[in-house]
Amino acid sequence: MSFDAERHKREERAGYNLIAARYAESAALRASLNAALIEVADLRPGQAVLDLASGPGVLAREAAMQVPDGLVVASDIAEQALAEGRRRAPEDNLLFAAADAERLTFADGAFDRVLCGLGLMFFPDASQALAEMRRVLKPGGLAVFSVWGEEARAPLVACALQCIRRILPPPRAERLSPFRFGEQDLLRQTLEAAGFAAVDLHVHTLSCAFDSPQAYWQAFRDLAGGAAAGLSRLPEATLTRLGEEVAQELASCRQGDGYVAQSDVIIAVARRV
Repeated sequence: MSFDAERHKREERAGYNLIAARYAESAALRASLNAALIEVADLRPGQAVLDLASGPGVLAREAAMQVPDGLVVASDIAEQALAEGRRRAPEDNLLFAAADAERLTFADGAFDRVLCGLGLMFFPDASQALAEMRRVLKPGGLAVFSVWGEEARAPLVACALQCIRRILPPPRAERLSPFRFGEQDLLRQTLEAAGFAAVDLHVHTLSCAFDSPQAYWQAFRDLAGGAAAGLSRLPEATLTRLGEEVAQELASCRQGDGYVAQSDVIIAVARRV
């Protein structure tokens, strides 16, 4: 089974365009993670900030409020997701620009900070994307990332994926794993190989509560990006069966009358030298 990078990008673009509004409305689920990214980014008034894999600009909006007299550019390959963000954004220092992270159209050294929340693992050529991020950063600028930790420690994503693997036939084309950089040593090596220095990693525990397995399943579908495009093409009976399987898979997250999925997310800060 081979990997088709362009097909992957088309699926990601279609998926995030499809769920743009629901993704924006589900922002509260990732609020603590976004706050953690903003904190380590050391944002200051007047800075220029690029937010990659921005979707509808949830993280970008938070950044824009931290850089008065500065500029934040929210960038993504999904133009309808960006349009949804533009519709919701009151900040006058926030712009939206469609771009492929592996082929950025921004000038060398244009930004003081580059943010990328839960996006690096979905770039087919991660090394090229990192080279582009480094190129558009000013010397001494920071790149700040979040990626899912190891699958066993990220039930927010893993529970649904395990059900999908059991119920659906194997994919015809290889897919990128959301846990691709879940090992800290690999992430550090990847960032250093791309020319970044002073790499600092720590684990953030993302805790998400749900009243029911159905609420969890809907939240996954609202945030699933490329997977959302594939799920949208399934018969309703198959989606119902997947929802029933999720109820069993989520049992280990039961707390009282509801469910709490506590997942490891690795936050990385790296400096451009």
